[in-house]
Amino acid sequence: MTKKRLLYFIPYGLWLVLFVGAPIVLMVVQSFTSMSGHGTFANYGSFFSSDTYIRMTFNSIWFAFLITVITLLISFPTALFLNNLKHKDFWLLLIILPTWINLLLKAYAFIGLLAKDGSVNNFLGFLGIAPQQLLFSDVSFLLVAAYIEIPFMILPIFNAITEIDGSLINASYDLGATKFQTLRRVVLPLSADGIRAGIQAVFIPSLSLFMITRLIGGNRVITLGTAIEEHFLVTQNWGMGSTIGVILIIAMVITMFVTRERSKKGGRK
Repeated sequence: MTKKRLLYFIPYGLWLVLFVGAPIVLMVVQSFTSMSGHGTFANYGSFFSSDTYIRMTFNSIWFAFLITVITLLISFPTALFLNNLKHKDFWLLLIILPTWINLLLKAYAFIGLLAKDGSVNNFLGFLGIAPQQLLFSDVSFLLVAAYIEIPFMILPIFNAITEIDGSLINASYDLGATKFQTLRRVVLPLSADGIRAGIQAVFIPSLSLFMITRLIGGNRVITLGTAIEEHFLVTQNWGMGSTIGVILIIAMVITMFVTRERSKKGGRK
């Protein structure tokens, strides 16, 4: 049986080594390489001594935090509402469907909606409001990014809420708790694992966004993902681009550590 399990693990292990482990190793090695191909620590020195890169790092963390908060504030009540519907799986499918559409297509769709002569401004003109500059702003970037990430926040929270034993909620009401108290003392703690999973699924990808910053933010929103794209495709400074990539990976690992599932006293979780 052990040999059979090992045989099943081989394809997955090869996949991890070739498409996860090897690229990370190559990135780390490249981060210690100068543009001339020589080994150097200058890339990391340049990163931590540059106000521009430090500002990009804080921008990336700040915008990822805002996107996560916005999606969480929308997703938790949405997941609660979906859980009480008769055909909740069908409605959940409708929320997940947009994830099947290419990200680039969704970005261009929002450009059509938010442009000066787009649908939103046409509607504002119908109301007698002059066309507004909706694109190329922090608000438009947060709006589009949150829209794209919302399904990844709703799904784990919805799954966590669905698994809550209904008798616990009924017991809370029987003991005199209000709906808010039940939500705060029963539903919220029991759905904490789903919330943590949703935060990881949204915050980590949001750290490295670059296409939306280009198309929707109009380069007003500068993040580490934008810097990586710039170094690899424009300046051809792959060493510096790899250095920023390593910093992003470290930030992602820290995020996973902070939002990990905690062990409970008296046993393992």
